[in-house]
Amino acid sequence: MLGIPLWIIFVLGGIAISAFMAVKTGKEDRATENEIIEQEGEVYMKRLEEEKKRRNGEERAYEN
Repeated sequence: MLGIPLWIIFVLGGIAISAFMAVKTGKEDRATENEIIEQEGEVYMKRLEEEKKRRNGEERAYEN
């Protein structure tokens, strides 16, 4: 093959495979992180809403 040693072809192939796997793994990691962030955000919003309800209940108790 054009006088290129076989081991160089294998090294270039390994580099290409490594790059592909790095990109693929990066995408999967970002997707997983986004899911975790969304779950934490939902928990946070739920806590905010519960606190708001609790405060509204306390304010009504003072009004009576």
